[in-house]
Amino acid sequence: MADKILLEIVTPERKVLSEMVDIVVAPGEEGEFGVLPNHIPFLSKLKVGELRFRVGAGTRYVAIMGGYAEVLPDHVTVLATAAEEATEIDIIRAKAARERAERRLAEARDRFEFAVAQAALQRAMARLRIAEKR
Repeated sequence: MADKILLEIVTPERKVLSEMVDIVVAPGEEGEFGVLPNHIPFLSKLKVGELRFRVGAGTRYVAIMGGYAEVLPDHVTVLATAAEEATEIDIIRAKAARERAERRLAEARDRFEFAVAQAALQRAMARLRIAEKR
C-alpha cells in the first residue's frame, strides 16, 4: 500500500504544482472532499475555494478558482481555471481586487452585473483567506 499520492495542479498558463503528498482536501462543488493514497477513482467539479494538502507535518494551501479534479488511487490531477499557492499571492493586489469587486457589486444595474461582481468578490476573498495562512 502506497503512503503518498501525486498531486498535480495545472492551469491554462502553467503547472502550479507537482508533488508527492500525504493527503489532499479540495473544494468540490458538492462539498469538500479528502483524498488519501489508494482512493477509489472519481471526477469532481471544483468551486472557488481552498485546496490544502499535507506533506509530513506541514500543511500547504492553494487558492483554486474553479475547475475539475480527477482522483485515481495514486494520483490527483486538478485542472483549475486559476490557482495560486499561498506564498504566491500578492496581498495588496488581492485587497484591491476585493475593493473593486465590492464597488462593482454596489453599483450593479442588473442581475448579470451583480453575478459577475459577486464571482469576482468570491475569488478575491478566497485569495485573501489563503494568503493569511502562509
